[in-house]
Amino acid sequence: MNQKAKLCLVSCSVLKDEILKLVQQGELDAELVFVSKYHHVDYAEIEKNLRPAIQGALQRYPGNVVLVYGDLCLGMNKEMKKLAEEYGIVKVDALNCIDCQLGGKEKYLEADPHQDLMFMSPGMTDFFKHAKETMRKEGIGEAEVKQLFNGIRGIILLDTLGNAAQLRAEVESLDTGLEILETMHVGCENTKNVIQEAIERNRKTQT
Repeated sequence: MNQKAKLCLVSCSVLKDEILKLVQQGELDAELVFVSKYHHVDYAEIEKNLRPAIQGALQRYPGNVVLVYGDLCLGMNKEMKKLAEEYGIVKVDALNCIDCQLGGKEKYLEADPHQDLMFMSPGMTDFFKHAKETMRKEGIGEAEVKQLFNGIRGIILLDTLGNAAQLRAEVESLDTGLEILETMHVGCENTKNVIQEAIERNRKTQT
């Protein structure tokens, strides 16, 4: 496949482990560009880092860039969808990374209708670990860190990589004060299906 015909995924690195596993298993064939998940809640930083990543991908893979970000990852008014439209690229049909791992198309809202659950996948667990370490370095105390989880009823573990015991141990080490309510063994299949559906839509735009 020549470079111009090769597909490129531009994704938040929250999904990096799952996407790399799919590529290694031969279930996805794409070049990969990851933007740091550590900007997760800073919309301005996400956009600042995401725009050049998209522009670079489009230069190398014109017409073959798929955006693996949720509608809400740049703000609550679907700014990410508008960004994809601005660049003329297809994005996955999902609200956020957790929605991707649940199958997209707003399944996240079905799983958490009252928005009072914390879904912890490997990527999100690593994000919170990094956020906690950063806050400690800035002199923010443990009680203030736990304020991040105010109003949350409990944690749902999303076992995407088949390492539920390790994921549970890592989430417990975060010491959020929240109970782990359930482990969902979702694997990488949902993420694959969400990305493949976007790839198919992109193919249709090229014909």
